[in-house]
Amino acid sequence: MIRAIFATWLMSLIAVIAHATPVRGQEATEIFVAPDSTPDATFVIRSTTDISIFSDLLEAFVRERPSVELRYEQWGSNDLYADSREACDGQRTSADVVISSGVHQMVDLVNRACASAYTSELTAQLPRQRMWRNELWGITREAAVIIYNKNLVANEEVPRTRFTLLDLMRRSPDDYRGQIATYDIEASGLGFLFAFMDSQQATTFGGLLEGFARVDAVATCCSAEIISSVDEGRYKIAYNVLGSYVNTAPHDNLGVIYPEDYTMFLSRALMIPKAAREKELAAAFLDFLLSPEGRTLLKQVDLIQESNSDENAGSDSTERYIPIDPTLLVAMDALRRDRFNAKWRDTFSKGQMP
Repeated sequence: MIRAIFATWLMSLIAVIAHATPVRGQEATEIFVAPDSTPDATFVIRSTTDISIFSDLLEAFVRERPSVELRYEQWGSNDLYADSREACDGQRTSADVVISSGVHQMVDLVNRACASAYTSELTAQLPRQRMWRNELWGITREAAVIIYNKNLVANEEVPRTRFTLLDLMRRSPDDYRGQIATYDIEASGLGFLFAFMDSQQATTFGGLLEGFARVDAVATCCSAEIISSVDEGRYKIAYNVLGSYVNTAPHDNLGVIYPEDYTMFLSRALMIPKAAREKELAAAFLDFLLSPEGRTLLKQVDLIQESNSDENAGSDSTERYIPIDPTLLVAMDALRRDRFNAKWRDTFSKGQMP
């Protein structure tokens, strides 16, 4: 009898633990509701954007809609892509809105007929490279930058172009051994996209891989981790970092370079899934992001960036936009991706990838 009771208790405990375990890839969740409201609708956003960065904007959205409970889920880009594919195939409950910096993955989802179409006066005003099929929209403007620790990198060694970064790694490999970081492209969809676009645009890409191997560069995860590590002096330089995250917290020791040979700009992509339950709210959220109020809030958290600071000498002619269009499907080709990852893995083959 005691054994049966214990078995029942154990099974119940296992069920509770299983229910409490976060969904795969879901890093954090927060609920947003208007003060003193009584919501009767739940609106779900799954996004790669940190909750802390988006929170003011989400609070502003629900203040105008007291009947809405907004559930915001923060995900990694690779897991969000996998989750969205499963939801598209009917294997999981869909979000109402999906937002990702892994733009190539979002283009693939639209190509797989996973999205709903929507048009409005505001979406019609988007530039051509930031909208595809009226099913995918670019909502931000964020640069891929080089960051460095101002206390550890002499002013004359600051790499303002990819060519000077290459020269630095060739001239001073011992000074920078294990001291240069970038994204692990197999763990980060964003990191893969930046590296892949570099390989398409830059004659320096092969040289960069050679230089990274020479100095035992570190491939690691996540914008916030890379930025804090450079600020604290663990690394001297980081390459292809998402610049919008640099100003989300005080970083007194960081210098930021918009590369003068060219600077890549990314626009996070938003999709309304075909299985979304709250498509009207999803459309209203998209329009809110594109409205003057939404744009102002995005600028306040640096998700809409200009490259005109005194430290940067770039011009419009050096700006390269990652387009939201079918050309990104090349980056999703399995054979091409495997070959690219293998070349990258070989570059970081000395145990530097955590």
